[in-house]
Amino acid sequence: MRNPRFLKTLKWLHRWPSLIVAIFLICWAISGIVLNHRSTFSSFDVNRKHLAKEYQYENWNNASLKGSCKIGLDSVLLYGNMGVWLSNAELSEFKDFNSGFPNGIDHRKVYKVFKSSNGIILAGTLFGLYKFDVKTCKWIKIQLPDDEERIVGLTQKENTIYAMSRSLLFFAEDDNIFNFSLVSVPAHEGYDHKIGLFKTLWVIHSGEIYGQIGKLIVDFVAALFIFLTITGLIYYFVPGIIKRRKKKSKDSSSIKKINKFSIKWHNKLGIYLIPILIMTTFTGMFLRPPLLIAIASSRVEKLSYTNLDNPNPWFDRFRDILYDVDLDRFLIGTTEGIYFSDDDFKSELKRPSVQPPISVMGINVFVKKSRGEYLVGSFYGLYRWMPDYNYVEDYINKTTNIFIDRAGPPLGKFMSAGYVLKDDGSEYHVDYNFGTFPIMHKNQFAVMPEKIIKNSPMSLWNFALEVHTARFFKFIFGDFYILIVPLLGLLIISILVTGLLVWIKLFVRRK
Repeated sequence: MRNPRFLKTLKWLHRWPSLIVAIFLICWAISGIVLNHRSTFSSFDVNRKHLAKEYQYENWNNASLKGSCKIGLDSVLLYGNMGVWLSNAELSEFKDFNSGFPNGIDHRKVYKVFKSSNGIILAGTLFGLYKFDVKTCKWIKIQLPDDEERIVGLTQKENTIYAMSRSLLFFAEDDNIFNFSLVSVPAHEGYDHKIGLFKTLWVIHSGEIYGQIGKLIVDFVAALFIFLTITGLIYYFVPGIIKRRKKKSKDSSSIKKINKFSIKWHNKLGIYLIPILIMTTFTGMFLRPPLLIAIASSRVEKLSYTNLDNPNPWFDRFRDILYDVDLDRFLIGTTEGIYFSDDDFKSELKRPSVQPPISVMGINVFVKKSRGEYLVGSFYGLYRWMPDYNYVEDYINKTTNIFIDRAGPPLGKFMSAGYVLKDDGSEYHVDYNFGTFPIMHKNQFAVMPEKIIKNSPMSLWNFALEVHTARFFKFIFGDFYILIVPLLGLLIISILVTGLLVWIKLFVRRK
C-alpha cells in the first residue's frame, strides 16, 4: 500500500537540508582538491589583509616564527612560516634571507635552520633540504636519496649531519658536498606493527591510501559532490523559472533540456556512487574535534595492500631529532612520544617511562638546554623534561602539577609554536595565538617588522585547509565553528540516505 506522506517527508528531508549545506559542500570539495595537490598549488598565495583578524600576523603569531639560529657574532637567522630573515643580536634590524627558494610562501615554510660545525648553514623546509651558498648568497637545494621532501629536523654528531623527514633519517659528512645516505632506524621496544586510527582515516579521506591514483579518485568524488550540488539546485529552482517564463510567453525548451539532464545524472551518479560519497563524508567527520578526540589515541592494524602497509615502522611518525653530545644519544620526537638511541641506531629505540604532554598536532619545539635536560613544546604547551630523573615541568607556569584533559580538544592554555634564546640568555616562548612573550623576565621581544608582514602571505594550500576544517567560518559562528564539520557531515549523510530512499521508493512504484 502506498504511503504518499512518507515519500513527501523523505523528499522534504532530502531537499531542504541540501540548501543549507550547498555552499559549504562546494567549498569543501574545491578546498579538498587543493589540499590533495600541495606541490601543484605551492606557488599560489592569498593576501592576509583580505582575511579575518585571526589570520593577520601580529607579534610573531600564527607560527610565523619557530626558532632562531646564530650564524655569526652579530648575526642571527629567525625562521618559521615567514621564511628566513637575517637580524642582529639585538633583533633591531631585519633583512630578507630567502633568495633561492622557489616562488610561493609554501616554499618558505622552514622547520629548522642549522649551522654545522664547519660553518655551513642548512635549512629543512616543507619542500626539501637546502644549504646556503655564500658565493651567490642563495639557498641551493640538496638532493636526497628518496622522494620525501619535508625535512622536519637537523642535528649533528661529530662530523656527520643528520636530516630527518617525516618517515626517514638521512646522514652525510659535513663537507659541503652532502652526499646523503639512508639510516636504517630500527623499531622501538614493544612495536606492535599498528598505526594510528587518525592516520588511517586521514589517508582514506584524502585517497592517499592508494597513492596518486587514490588522490585522483577522491578528486573525482569532490567533483561529484559539486556536480550533485549544482544539479540539485537546478532541479529545485528551474520549475519556478519555467513557470515565470511561461507566464511571459517565453520559450523554455533549452532550460527544460538542462533540467532533464540534471535530473537524470543527479539520480544516476548519486545512487550508484553513494557508498564512496558516504565513506568520504564519514571519514572527514572524524578528522576534526570533537569526533577526533574519540579516535586520537586509538591504534589499528595496517590495511593490507595499501600505502599504509609499509615495512618502515616509522612511516609518517618522525617529527624532530636531537643529539645530546654530553650523553652520546639521539632523541627522536614522534607523533606518539619521544624515543632515544644510545648506540647509533644499532638496536631497538627506547622510550622513557615519563614523557612530556605532546598534542596530536605534533612537536613544535625540541631543544636541548643542558646535559639530559630538554624543552619540548606542542599545542599542549612548553615543558622542561629530564627523562633520566622522570621529571616534567610546565615551563611557562613553573609547576610540576600538570593535568591534560585527553577527552577535550588537543589544545592547551598555551599553544607552543616556537622558542627563541637570545645571546644574553633571555628566553621567549612563541605562542600560536598570542605570539612571543618573555619567560621569567620582562624584556619584550622585538616588534614584528611591517616588511616581514607584507612579504608573508598565506599559501593557497593553508587557506584551503582553513576552509576545509571550517576554521575559516569562525568569524561568523565564533567558537561554535568547531561543530560545523560533524553536524553538517551528519546532515550530508542524511541527505544521501534520504535521496537513496526516495529513489528506491519511486523505482518500486514504477515497477
